[in-house]
Amino acid sequence: MPLRLTTWNVNGIRFGIRARLLCIYRTNDFLFRNPFSYQPWRENKSFERMFDILEGDIIVFQETKIQKRDLRDDMVLIPGWDCFFSLPRHKKGYSGVVIYTRCSACSPIRAEEGLTGTLSSPGSPLPYRELPEDDQIGGYPTPEQLELLPIDPVTIDSEGRCVILEFPAFVLLGVYCPANRDETRDVFRAAFLNVLDMRVRNLTAMGKRVVLMGDMNISREVIDSAHVIEAIRKGKTTETEFLSSPSRRLFNQLVGGGGARAKDSEDTPVLLDVCRKFHPDRLGMYTCWEQRVNARPGNYGARIDYVLCSVDMEDWFTESNIQEGLMGSDHCPVYGIINDTVSCRNMNTNILDIMNPPGIFRAGIRKQPLTSSSLPLSGRLIPEFHRRRSLKDMFQTASGASDRMTNQLPLASQLSISCDFHEPNSSVSNLKKEEKDTSISNKGQPKRALENWTALSPAKRAKKVGNTTSTAAKGQQTLASFVKQSRPRQTFTLEEPRSEILNVPDEIKEHTGNVRASPESSYLDNSSSIYLMESPHTPTDPTEVGERAISSAKESWAKLFTKKAPPRCEGHDEPCILLVTKKPGPNCGRSFWICPRPLGPSGNKEIGTPWRCSTFIWCSDWKSQ
Repeated sequence: MPLRLTTWNVNGIRFGIRARLLCIYRTNDFLFRNPFSYQPWRENKSFERMFDILEGDIIVFQETKIQKRDLRDDMVLIPGWDCFFSLPRHKKGYSGVVIYTRCSACSPIRAEEGLTGTLSSPGSPLPYRELPEDDQIGGYPTPEQLELLPIDPVTIDSEGRCVILEFPAFVLLGVYCPANRDETRDVFRAAFLNVLDMRVRNLTAMGKRVVLMGDMNISREVIDSAHVIEAIRKGKTTETEFLSSPSRRLFNQLVGGGGARAKDSEDTPVLLDVCRKFHPDRLGMYTCWEQRVNARPGNYGARIDYVLCSVDMEDWFTESNIQEGLMGSDHCPVYGIINDTVSCRNMNTNILDIMNPPGIFRAGIRKQPLTSSSLPLSGRLIPEFHRRRSLKDMFQTASGASDRMTNQLPLASQLSISCDFHEPNSSVSNLKKEEKDTSISNKGQPKRALENWTALSPAKRAKKVGNTTSTAAKGQQTLASFVKQSRPRQTFTLEEPRSEILNVPDEIKEHTGNVRASPESSYLDNSSSIYLMESPHTPTDPTEVGERAISSAKESWAKLFTKKAPPRCEGHDEPCILLVTKKPGPNCGRSFWICPRPLGPSGNKEIGTPWRCSTFIWCSDWKSQ
């Protein structure tokens, strides 16, 4: 059975986490939402169903944007799956990586969080790099390498950007690299990429195969970015300038197969771009699109999500591609499929044999039963979820416990319960007799036990019913008196208009003189009557006057509360959409109207095409028209 690896930047996995956002980045009724707001995920909002659709055996999510206290059972206790989280230590709703592994196909032998090995293993005061050698994945940056970093190693690993799993076949790194959005983060971004390069090369030097998956936030070549293609066409930049950026140079020195590696570099590429290997000249193979300009329909995006593997694993993969048709995020999933039989140690081996601890599988057949994960980083071992049961089992247990408790009640108490349900109108004498029998049968038992069972026995409820019956005999109100039909609601009638003022004919008086009005309409009817009596130019027909008053009131309220219709775009005569300027400057925060259609493949506003036209109207200008 082949092994499928999938990576996806989900932009948040918490249900409804983006639902409270205002329509600041709204385009074509589109809001930033998590995957379960879209088809096909919203049909069955569960991770188990999502994994079945993705068909992955190892699934790496980036940008989970969740805190540890917000994790739920359906995120961690997924039947047939194990999970390994790396969440930010300080920032809330930020970053985050999780790797899900299908227990029937693979089981890691070691798991770590972070790249430098300076974080502590759960349940241990020691950092990963100081654990016994048998418990280490290895390949940590050396002290000499760490001294070259401008940032503390603990800080690099504290943002929840990397989870590392080791299988007998290879070491898997699930990574979410920092984005290049803010100049204040340039130092951190460079430090993270350098540490990633160190760790991958050190693992390779140890003789271990490496698979690197995730959102790298780097486009390797010109064909991987629609924005760069358009910028070069307009003469705003050149291919040399694009490829010479420090982060891109470093990334292309690590990954072979591209034309961007520095010629003077002594570092040999140790990883292979799997997806580009199967599609070397494919254009428009983008994995990320800007949501604020609705660039996805026109495929104006960039390829920044990758499945990378060691060079000697090139023959292991049989397929790799993007899944641009799966919605739910500003990214799309990317997958790679490993053949069911691979060449390992100069012999053909079933992939399942080396994706599990030794002896679990032989020739692709399971020899030992499936066991729960014992790795400290496993989500199932988080104290809040360890040894947890499903709600169904809990309710069944509670029901069984309730039955056992009822069976342990004394016989007289059970009889009392039976009488309470089948004879609700029993007399006071019978009830007292039952209570007497109960007290006799319970004689000799500890008083505290009786107090504990008082809340469970309905005997006292029956006693209250008896007291009600007894008080009824003494002339007090009974329970039935409180449920009798209440007095009829007060009705309102319209007064006849004075004939000396309105000169209403007798036929109209007979028709309208005894109209019954509901409380909801009484105010409107009374106001109409006042209008009829006080207006100096009132027509002779009161029905016409009432209709005019109602129509006038409706028009006034409609003008007061109805918003002005949005303008229509010049190119397609369609209602424009409202956006807000986020770019720093004098116009930051101002609202404006633009064409509702998505941005075209060129990234420009076009005329005479199905894509976005050049319509642009400030909201303040439209309101003043």
